[in-house]
Amino acid sequence: MLVGVLVSVALVEGVARGGVVSTVLAVGLVPVLLVRRSAPLGAVGGAFGVCAVASVVVGRNFPDLNVMVYLVLLPFALFRWGSGREAGLGAVVMVGQVGLAVLLGYQRVADAGAGVLVLAAAMAVGAAVRYRSRARTRQLDQVRLLLARDLHDTVAHHVSAMAIRAQAGIAVAPSDPAAAVAALRVIEQEAGRALDEMRALVRVLRAGELPEMGPVGDLTSLTSTGHPTVDVRVVGDAAELPAPIAATVFRLAQEAVTNARRHARHATAIEVLAEITPTTIHLHITDDGDPPPARPPGLGLTGMLERATLLGGTCTAGPSPERGWTVTADLPRTGVAR
Repeated sequence: MLVGVLVSVALVEGVARGGVVSTVLAVGLVPVLLVRRSAPLGAVGGAFGVCAVASVVVGRNFPDLNVMVYLVLLPFALFRWGSGREAGLGAVVMVGQVGLAVLLGYQRVADAGAGVLVLAAAMAVGAAVRYRSRARTRQLDQVRLLLARDLHDTVAHHVSAMAIRAQAGIAVAPSDPAAAVAALRVIEQEAGRALDEMRALVRVLRAGELPEMGPVGDLTSLTSTGHPTVDVRVVGDAAELPAPIAATVFRLAQEAVTNARRHARHATAIEVLAEITPTTIHLHITDDGDPPPARPPGLGLTGMLERATLLGGTCTAGPSPERGWTVTADLPRTGVAR
């Protein structure tokens, strides 16, 4: 559509002002706009190179029709979609064409300077749009990663609890129906919590906030008297923690408890200790089960390491010296995302 409009305008202006060479040049260079994204350097080199050759052959400056202002789209496209090397070569070609017009006496220095400023402005706008687009892409990638972590942590935690309770209910149902009913009640509660957290996460996304800033539970909500038991102890004031730090601490503890429930064989107890000081938060989660067999880290452990690193902290996980598995995380209280 753009090419069709520009060709029509070029023909009208060429007929009105006269000049066969100018009209042919204005119309003939319009199609380079079709490849300004796929081959920006080729478009710039072809258009400005043809103008330079025409100036030498005909003996006057080109472009000389107003419609050829469309050529400013080419430096924009070059810096928007071209590589760094292509941008540098293209800039040399464009400035060289203007300098050639000055050397041949077809253009005054002042006019040439104004032309270079116009080209530079188009390049700057292209580079700015390119930077903004890349920054937006990085932001979307980060949001997708944060969303994936929260979905994994929330769903895995509650589903693991439901699976364990369901297995226990099936095992005791023949001999103790009341225990089976109690297990069903726990499953119902876990399902309700999972739905509440999912709805909260959806509300945060609809509000346009980052998933990491979404509402999270209190550490004490991880306490459980089931099998294995989960004992949570918080030393210090957790209420004053910044939202990103509080969210990271809760998700780290939640994922560690989930992993212990799922993978720690013969575990009877899981202990969660959070020590909060004016400068740091130390998180220590351990269980008394048999450590799981060696295997590559899964999504849960990878997500824990990423969460801690993003806030300038550290997270380690491995077998305890005596028995069980230990997860340790240290976060700066005023953590800044990296």
